[in-house]
Amino acid sequence: MTPLLQLENEAAYRAHFEKVYCKNPIITFDGIAVRLRKSDFDHCCYKTERGGNKKTVFCPIRAARIDWIQIALKDPNADLRVGWDNIQKRHRPNRRVAIIFGTYVVIIDILKCRKKARLVTTFVADSGPGKTLTNIKRSPKWPRIQT
Repeated sequence: MTPLLQLENEAAYRAHFEKVYCKNPIITFDGIAVRLRKSDFDHCCYKTERGGNKKTVFCPIRAARIDWIQIALKDPNADLRVGWDNIQKRHRPNRRVAIIFGTYVVIIDILKCRKKARLVTTFVADSGPGKTLTNIKRSPKWPRIQT
């Protein structure tokens, strides 16, 4: 497993994220260009307060894993699943979920051209009955194109 990133503070994590992810797109193992914006840092490194509905609290546990984003996107052996739309309450064929290292989740939305995507979020999923990871693994496998 790749080591966790240990930086001195939130500003250092944000600077690292912008340097690694916001200059050029990350190309997935199957040729999709995933462009990350500076604002994606908040989706990756913040969490929701108990009872809240917006990510407002910096989370060092999430921030320490930001280097795992590109690992998940580039890993042809990641566990790939069709993503879920919480608003429409159905699977979305353009939303791809990649799971690496057992519980780390990276979700992207693939655009209509099928060669570009945007980051939705990343997180360490809870496992066990009724938990996020269990629910994700119930989703259909992502269809892999044979070459």
